[in-house]
Amino acid sequence: MAPNAASFNDPLALELDVVGPKPNATRGEPAESVKVLHEDAHSQAGIWECTPGAFAARRDGYREIFTVLKGRGVLRDEDGAETVLVPGAVIATPENWVGEWDIAETVRKAYVIAYTEPQS
Repeated sequence: MAPNAASFNDPLALELDVVGPKPNATRGEPAESVKVLHEDAHSQAGIWECTPGAFAARRDGYREIFTVLKGRGVLRDEDGAETVLVPGAVIATPENWVGEWDIAETVRKAYVIAYTEPQS
């Protein structure tokens, strides 16, 4: 029997699980929450949210594509190139991407992660 699909009508109203403060914050006190909707050895999908602030990020061993559902900010890569985070933006970060999230207004995104190597 095939697994059931995860579905919801309003991703902005979905209650998320609190993860807590980002330990690598470079500005402010950003805190994240998440609801994992699917996870297996090859991928993960869900809804993620983070409050204002800035923090370093790396995509070691995976790549991600996401759609910003709400909020505003900037995704800055290690070369200083900026991608504006606004509702409706669809963004892909490749494997080994290094940069910084700079969130001005709480951001919520729907994401899919593809792992380079199967996860145990």
